[in-house]
Amino acid sequence: MARKSAFLLLSALLSVLAPVDALWPQPRSITTGSSALRLSGGFDIVIGSVRNPPSDLHQAVDRTSGFLKNDKLERLVVGRGDVDRAAVAKAKTLSRLTLSLGKGATARSIAAEAQKAVEERDEGYVLDVPADGSGATLTANSTLGLFRGLTTFSQLWYQSGSTTYTIEAPIHIEDSPAFPYRGYMLDTARNFFPVSDIKRAIDAMSWVKINQFHWHIVDSQSFPLQVPGFLELSQKGAYSSSMVYTPQDVKDIVSYAGARGIDVLVEIDTPGHTSVISKSHPEHIACAEATPWASFANEPPAGQLRLTSDATAKFTSDLLVAVSKLFPSTMLSTGGDEINASCYAQDAETQAALNATGQTFLQALNSFTQKTHGALKKAGKTPVVWEEMVLDFNVTLSPETIALVWISSQNVKGVAQKGHKLVHAASDFFYLDCGGGGWVGANPNGNSWCDPFKTWQKAYTFDPVANLTVDEAKLVLGGQHLLWTEQSGPSNLDPISWPRAASSAELFWTGPGLNVTSVLPRLHDLSFRFQQRGVHTIPLQPLWCALRPGACDLTA
Repeated sequence: MARKSAFLLLSALLSVLAPVDALWPQPRSITTGSSALRLSGGFDIVIGSVRNPPSDLHQAVDRTSGFLKNDKLERLVVGRGDVDRAAVAKAKTLSRLTLSLGKGATARSIAAEAQKAVEERDEGYVLDVPADGSGATLTANSTLGLFRGLTTFSQLWYQSGSTTYTIEAPIHIEDSPAFPYRGYMLDTARNFFPVSDIKRAIDAMSWVKINQFHWHIVDSQSFPLQVPGFLELSQKGAYSSSMVYTPQDVKDIVSYAGARGIDVLVEIDTPGHTSVISKSHPEHIACAEATPWASFANEPPAGQLRLTSDATAKFTSDLLVAVSKLFPSTMLSTGGDEINASCYAQDAETQAALNATGQTFLQALNSFTQKTHGALKKAGKTPVVWEEMVLDFNVTLSPETIALVWISSQNVKGVAQKGHKLVHAASDFFYLDCGGGGWVGANPNGNSWCDPFKTWQKAYTFDPVANLTVDEAKLVLGGQHLLWTEQSGPSNLDPISWPRAASSAELFWTGPGLNVTSVLPRLHDLSFRFQQRGVHTIPLQPLWCALRPGACDLTA
């Protein structure tokens, strides 16, 4: 009896000490109480004063209702949901959440709002959940804001037996992102991912308010994208006829993402990372599959676009424009990383063209970029490039060009000083593939180039505006985690990504400065909720630790 009493006392103590709110990302302004509140058996989400609500808002409401019924997540405390039964039994019930748009707001589709230019998206919302059982309210100035609020509302609740409840009512939240760009990049060229896996990743992104899916869809290894007018590229360049993304697949993914508040930024890397194009157009590729590959590329197979060729520049421009028609995003990435000078130095056609025109390699790259980016701008797209195009090459880029800083976080300052808007994608903080060991054969002692493994805590400690002036800090759009897939496929997509990628989602929504010790219990909670929803996250700690916040800290 004494042991049972001690256990109950410990459980009660831990339930008080453990953070109850399971919200991720943490709202930027939140106040909570300490009253229990139950969802009624007939709980309903009502679209109130929203004229002509779009179909994807109705669908978002339906999905949220499904989460409330099916998450069945018990609180992560010793004793789980049992510790709350007494309080919950006496709690008032909530029967309704009413959605409304602000005065003068237009009910455009969630997808249309999500696909606006990055800095034009309105994701803010206000959520009120009273403790007395009167109706909860969610207001925003856009359907995208309503969707973000629904995402938050779905995370407020736990399960005990057949009861869905919170013990933090009343709840008042006023929320909007600190940074407009919060992304996740997936490489589907090194290994292929079926549409169903991409959709599951999109679901996970939406649950943590990520709003940008950066799709690195093709690379030197394979060209799985079917591009109207360029079908030979996938016919000759995909791993197999079953490993392709048709225009209908792309439309499906873009629609699926848009309905979940996510824009799709596609990348067609140029002029490097294009070896596979040689399978259908050898005339456009220098040093195709040349060996030893390490002399011509950062990884096999070697091959780069012949940027001195007018025909190649036209081919590339036309390809980019054709791809742009598949994606409604205002942005399209043309890459520009890891261009290998040795490849061009040893390519007879490139050298002949340089000698004939008197151009240097850098001048030829500039001319190539002007043509390809000019075609994109005419198509209404903002170019996105990797940092080398800003820092390493004397390339004239339009002022609106966005740079992804990947080689090192130390290079952010240099990009900002050039005056370009930027997205944090630093390998020393945000690469999900680092620390997996070497994948190159005949190299038993090899490690991944970006060792060590980048923990969620490492990413979470990143300061997006470190060493930047006030004006330079204004150029930071946000940041993203990235998964290069030399050693990843459908089988490990979930655990290698989640919940680690959620750390940058909160960092760039809430802003930096939260303590990793106090944050960990919420990330545990998110991970368990992901599992309830079918995403196979990797455990962050033993369950014993997850149930006892702080007990497994280094200094505990």
